[in-house]
Order: sequence, then structure tokens, then C-alpha cells
Amino acid sequence: MLGVIVAVWLSERRWQARGGQKGTIVDIAVPAVIFGLIGGRLYHVITDWQTYFGSRAIKEPIQALFIWEGGLGIWGAISLGALGVWFAVRKRGISMSAVADTVAPGIAFAQAIGRWGNWFNQELYGSPTTLPWGLEIDVDHGGEPGVLYHPTFLYESLWDVALGFVLIFAGRRFALHHGRLFALYVAGYTLGRFWIEGLRIDPVGGVDHAVTFLGLRINQWTSIVLFVAALAYFWLTRNRDSVEIVAPAGPADPAHPADQADADSEDAQDRAEESTSTDDGEDASSPRPADPSSLDDEAADDGASAPATEKTTDAEVADDGAPADGKAPDAEVTDAEVTDAPAPADDVTPAEGVGASDAEVVTKEKNSR
Repeated sequence: MLGVIVAVWLSERRWQARGGQKGTIVDIAVPAVIFGLIGGRLYHVITDWQTYFGSRAIKEPIQALFIWEGGLGIWGAISLGALGVWFAVRKRGISMSAVADTVAPGIAFAQAIGRWGNWFNQELYGSPTTLPWGLEIDVDHGGEPGVLYHPTFLYESLWDVALGFVLIFAGRRFALHHGRLFALYVAGYTLGRFWIEGLRIDPVGGVDHAVTFLGLRINQWTSIVLFVAALAYFWLTRNRDSVEIVAPAGPADPAHPADQADADSEDAQDRAEESTSTDDGEDASSPRPADPSSLDDEAADDGASAPATEKTTDAEVADDGAPADGKAPDAEVTDAEVTDAPAPADDVTPAEGVGASDAEVVTKEKNSR
């Protein structure tokens, strides 16, 4: 877990230096660690299945789930962890290759720290040696009194630290992108793992002996395959120079891909503007009505007759100079008045035959009201 913390911290700094958004690596690390733990344990159980299953098993099958007892294969952790990263970067709309290159040195340092768990567990040590840095192993863990063994986990830890610094230097010096720096990590790690694995005597794949094929252990064959694949990828992508997406174009929105955020925001803004214009009492598709005073003048000047549409009080008729007989003369109403600007109930529309002076009185009275 300490290795994970260091890897996330370093990778987050490298990602921001590359122009990525803060917190991206932290978010991606969650599915990566979960998938990585599952993958690491699966690889261990598959390659050491005889430890948990079969007539010669030395552990109960349920103990295959006890990760605190040791047993995490780095090959499975990287493979399935990469799947978790792929899901996360696909959702964010950023380049998988850019993330892989960013986290490569951090992974190497995390492995260097993680290897010290083998020292606490007194496991994965090498063959006997007379070198001064040889390691004593308890009898309960397979050692013999007075015999020193190669601390192969220490060798790998030092190799991984050196590899991490080499990756940082190579990335700055040669600008390795599009997954080439990650391919360099894979090639560098498997190169060291091959010869270190050859020193180990732990029974990988078996109960009392390691399973071998053509004189090589399982992890050595895995190292060979991945080393060749990494070199092939490094060579095939040597001329790739397309742009890698480090930060999505629009704001992050989990409801849809990042490339749709801007379009959806514009549509929402257009709908808001249309709603605003409707709430103001105006039809967006119809012209703005003319000034009411001009409509009154036109009604007064026009000699055409129209059926009366409003009733007026006796006081209003008297004030307008019309006959006070309780009946309102026929009023002329324009189409614009009826459609766009209906008059209040107490307004008087000039009657047919009313002079210009009377129209002015009506206009002034309406304006004052």
C-alpha cells in the first residue's frame, strides 16, 4: 500500500506537468488498485494452484482468498490493473497511452517498495550463497541453520529503483510518448526479472519444487514473452506522432462523453433564451406591436366602420363629447389592437366620425391612465 501511495503521488505530479487536470491520477488509481489486487491474486492462484487444490495441497482452498498471507503476481496485477485504468480513461475521454507513460516510473518505484514485503515474510529468496550480503532464513520458512541465501527480493528492489530513475530520464531526454515509455518499462523490468528469477528456489507452480519448462521457470518464460512484445511495440510505434488527449475539451460530465459537453450546454442555453423571451409576454416569431398612440391616430383618421367591441360608461361618453344616451357609438378597432395590444376594459375607442381633436383627447386620456 505504501508503494501505491508513492506511485500515485509521483504520477499525479507528472500528469499535471504534462498539462493534465489535477486529481485525474488519484481518481484513476481507485479502479486500477482494485483490479490490480484481483489480477495479482488470480495469477498467483493459477500458477500455484497445487498449493490450494489437489491431493498435495498444503493450504485450504479458502486460503486462496487470504491475500494478507502473501501471493500477488505482478503480471496479473499489471494486466488487470491496466483494464481498470482503461475503463477510467475511456470515461474521461483522455488517451490511455498518455496515462501509461505517465505512471510507468511510479509503478517501478511501487514494485521496489512492495518487494520488501518478501523480506518480512522471509519468502522468494534465492539459492545458497557465500556473499557477505547473504540472508539467513528461519527453518520454519525453509531455511537451514548456518546457510545464507541470495536476497533476490533485494536485488529486484534495487533494480526497480534504478529502472524508475532511468524511465524519468529517458522520458525527458527523448520525449517518449504513445506508450513507448511504458514499453521501455516492461522491457527493462522483464530483463532484470529474468536473471533474478533464475536465482530463486521457491516452488512456483508446485508444492515442493518449481514447475519448469525447457529448464526455465514459469516467470522466466513470461518475462521472455513480454520482453519481446515490449520491444516490438516500441519499434512499431517509433513514427507515431499524433496528438494525445491529456485534458478533455469540455467540462467533465459523467452523464455523457466529454466531447458532447459543449454541444449540450449550447442547446440548453438556446432553450433558456427562448423561455425568457416567452415569459416577457412576446412571441418570438411575431413582430413587436406598434406604439399605442399611433394606433389611436390611425383609428381616428380611418373612415371605415367596424362593430363595437367594448361598452363604455355614461361618464366616459360624456367626457369624450359623445351623446350621453348611455350607448357607445360604434368604435373602429385595428387588427393590431385586437391581436397584439388589447385595450383595458375602461378604455374608449374613437367612434366613426369623431374628429381629430376628439381623438387627441382620447389618446391623452388613455396615456394618462
